Amino acid sequence: MTATIVASATRLTDGIDPELGLLLPEGFCRTFRVMPYAEVDGQLLVAAADVADPIVERVVDELITRPFVLVRHTVNEINGAIDAVYPPLEENLESPEARRARTQMAQMLTRSGLVTEDQLRTATLEYSRTGDPLGDILVSHGAISEDVLVAALSELHQLQRVGLTDFEPDTDVARALPEALAQELQVVPVARTGTEFLLAVARPLGREDLARVESALGKPVRQLLANRTDLDQLVQRVHAHHYAEIATRLVMETRPEESAHVVVSPTQKAFFVCALIVTVLVGVVWPTKTMIGLVALCSLAYLSVSIYKFRLTLRALGTHLEYDVTDEELADLDERILPIYTILVPLYKEAGIVPRLVRDMNALDYPKTRLDVKLLCEEDDVETIAKIQSMNLPPHFHLVVVPDSLPKTKPKACNYGLQLSKGKYCVIFDAEDRPDPDQLKKAFVTFTRVDRNVACVQAKLNHFNQDQNMLTAWFANEYSMHFELILPAMGASESPIPLGGTSNHFVTSTLRELGAWDPFNVTEDADLGIRLHREGYRTAMIDSTTLEEANSVVPNWIRQRSRWNKGYYQTWLVHMRNPFQLLSQVGLKGFLSFNLTMGSAFVLLLNPIFWALTTLYVFTQAGFIEQLFPGIVFYVASAMLFVGNFIFIYLNVAGSLQRGEFGITGTALLSPLYWGLMSLAAWKGFIQLFTNPFYWEKTEHGLDEEH
Repeated sequence: MTATIVASATRLTDGIDPELGLLLPEGFCRTFRVMPYAEVDGQLLVAAADVADPIVERVVDELITRPFVLVRHTVNEINGAIDAVYPPLEENLESPEARRARTQMAQMLTRSGLVTEDQLRTATLEYSRTGDPLGDILVSHGAISEDVLVAALSELHQLQRVGLTDFEPDTDVARALPEALAQELQVVPVARTGTEFLLAVARPLGREDLARVESALGKPVRQLLANRTDLDQLVQRVHAHHYAEIATRLVMETRPEESAHVVVSPTQKAFFVCALIVTVLVGVVWPTKTMIGLVALCSLAYLSVSIYKFRLTLRALGTHLEYDVTDEELADLDERILPIYTILVPLYKEAGIVPRLVRDMNALDYPKTRLDVKLLCEEDDVETIAKIQSMNLPPHFHLVVVPDSLPKTKPKACNYGLQLSKGKYCVIFDAEDRPDPDQLKKAFVTFTRVDRNVACVQAKLNHFNQDQNMLTAWFANEYSMHFELILPAMGASESPIPLGGTSNHFVTSTLRELGAWDPFNVTEDADLGIRLHREGYRTAMIDSTTLEEANSVVPNWIRQRSRWNKGYYQTWLVHMRNPFQLLSQVGLKGFLSFNLTMGSAFVLLLNPIFWALTTLYVFTQAGFIEQLFPGIVFYVASAMLFVGNFIFIYLNVAGSLQRGEFGITGTALLSPLYWGLMSLAAWKGFIQLFTNPFYWEKTEHGLDEEH
């Protein structure tokens, strides 16, 4: 049956079967000018403006599984049919000028042999889903380079090009345009004549944006097209000092009470000194009773922390407290509404892991043209910087070089990168992270569902090398307990959540409003989670996992864990500078939750002391030890010993069972040995709190490359 015969039997103007019309997405129909409209003799009739276009026939064949025939119709007929099935929204319609420019770009690249038919088809399909510029899509997929696209745009728009690779700007000229506007539009003045500015632009500016720039500069401008990556680096060089100052000093200067740049406040020093003096004086007068009181107090704190975690676990066990987004919801998601998403990736001395990082970021199921990946490198890390530069990454990857200054911490680097961020939302990923491919989409959908006061969505963390040795298995058990049980239960009860160090997704504007991360806090994630809660914001957990590399070597693990504990001590000291204010902001339940959560780091300090007392008594039967545990104190301490150890083992077993990691569940039975390592790291962090509070203990990644 020919297309002509079919067309005479059933016509587009006779109407469209609504179910058939929905077989192809709206963006695809409008881009390729096609519309399924009827079924005759087992064949689907698809109206097409150009039935001879092989790309149209091929992509229809990929999307429709039943036999079909392309039937020629006029553009106006097809557009009318599309509007009948998909009532048009102005923001989703491609203007005639934009369609003409897209067609010219495609013809220019294909005729010159720079793009193959398959590459063009893939890019056009993505354009039909997202509406993003065709040239940018081709660059993001590596079909053409940014320089080729700039040359094509130069030809289409009749604009000159400018090379910025070795360009040294006149800072007075370059800073004539306010940083915020230069960053928003990705433009930099590169020269000034008597009558105009020469303006390097990543893409030709529209009339309104051009008027804003000329108003800010006070002169007309002439646009020069530049490579986006080179222009991005130029913006950073011009405004590096400004970004560094904000990254380091913003929280310290605008929220001094919330900054850990002062380890212990004067009021806290006075309190601790007075408490110590009172304890010593009382100890001199009533030495035995004083020691009994201290043992009882420590035992009660120890037991309270254990019971609190146990209670949270019981609430979460066997339930699903996280927000879930189904596969069907993701499949129905209109990619045209997806916002730009910034990914901040702090790197330090990790050149070897960069290729794997790029692979995992490219594996994310999110339009690459809407990704803003910031690779944050310290200025003195020349090896990692050189590795990134040598890879010639597409422009959605941005190398960000953080000027060398103290404190040299991950939060300072993230603060620096946040100022360059373009996304409505942003997320932290570490260099070794492997997030679920659909995590960004799940976070976006969750943000559209939750209350407006939810400023952060936290994904779950676990490890991809949990089977490597006993240490990695313990680490995975602990993560399963923390992210599968405790944090979801805390989120469900609206308690302050100490965020994980990665895979926390933020509303960018809210994060900036709060001053972002404290660069002096070495567990900046936990601190930020508490600050969010104090300001009335909330954190939601989502059912999506990021796999990390568990430290498999004890010294490396100790360095990481001691930093975490030091940060917990910092966070407790910062937020307890004014306990009554904290109580009024988070309520009694939140106040207790905060202290019991942060208190877990202090409890770890007690382990060696109680273990030493127990061991000494077993071998010596020392009378003075027996005197420390009279009556009720003995029972509390005994409960602490047995209940505390049982709870710790139970939590780790429950976490792995909740996640379904049955292969490592047995290792949880040896968790007390792991607890000993945790106590060792806690003491190291506690000592560093006073000797080197802002030192960032670097841990090595990429030790398990075979995974």
